Amino acid sequence: METIQGISQFKSSFQTAVTIGTFDGVHIGHRRILERLINDAKTAGLKSTVLTFFPHPRMVLQKDTDIKLLNTLDEKKQIMEGLGLDYLIVHPFTKAFSRLSATEFVRDILVNSLKTKKIVIGYDHRFGRNRNANIQDLMTFGNTLDFEVEEIPVQEIDDVSVSSTKIRNALHEGDIETANNYLNYPYMLTGAIKKGRGLGKQFGFPTANLHIEESYKLIPKNGVYVIKGILGAKEHHGMMNIGYNPTVSGGKKSIEIHFFDYDGDLYDQKIQVRLLHRIRDEHKFDSVQDLQNQLKKDRQQSLQLISK
Repeated sequence: METIQGISQFKSSFQTAVTIGTFDGVHIGHRRILERLINDAKTAGLKSTVLTFFPHPRMVLQKDTDIKLLNTLDEKKQIMEGLGLDYLIVHPFTKAFSRLSATEFVRDILVNSLKTKKIVIGYDHRFGRNRNANIQDLMTFGNTLDFEVEEIPVQEIDDVSVSSTKIRNALHEGDIETANNYLNYPYMLTGAIKKGRGLGKQFGFPTANLHIEESYKLIPKNGVYVIKGILGAKEHHGMMNIGYNPTVSGGKKSIEIHFFDYDGDLYDQKIQVRLLHRIRDEHKFDSVQDLQNQLKKDRQQSLQLISK
């Protein structure tokens, strides 16, 4: 897959089959659409192409600073890389772009720039300035400008929207198993390891503090999770706490990871962890000794879950 930053950078001489959307999470609903796109493109001798946008349109048009996304842009690229797509075009979403008329978008972007011969899109897709054009308009454009429109039926679109909602709700509730089921992969957090206070090391559970730069990334419910990460090309399991460390007067929310079988220096490295299970809420214990005893139980429970 070739990732292209901006429509103007698309220089391919090949004709394309295109789908359009934010595809946050790239979950099982999205994958049905993408699989259809890829198969249709291969059958027709076209290049399968996803046109997506960053920032999220709601961030630009609604100034929705509270919006939380399932993927960072890099995570989305990583997931799509393995699907068999030919091109992923990430176009900067701006107010000026949103003001393109339907005719300008179809003629200048889809046909002239992307060389589109087929569009795979949902029945309720709207586009153009003020989103005033619909799929029937797109089909009319197709008849004039010589491209085919394949409509994704209502049932499949409903599946997409329902699964997105369920994923977000599940993560907010700490139901990581449900979220992972709908994503079809373990939910991921990606960030840099920063120095903390080093308190975990004092009682036998050294932790790495994960700092996520992207403020829009959805962080699941506070609590203790079983995780795995790739460190030095090898998979390592561990447990992770999201929360405020109330027993040791943490005060500031943090994401702290303890790997069971890794003792190398992780500071300033960028790592990615996958969340496998959630085992408990965060609690304030009466003493550090009580916390240490609970962490030993957490480790035992985590290892039992990993062994399964």
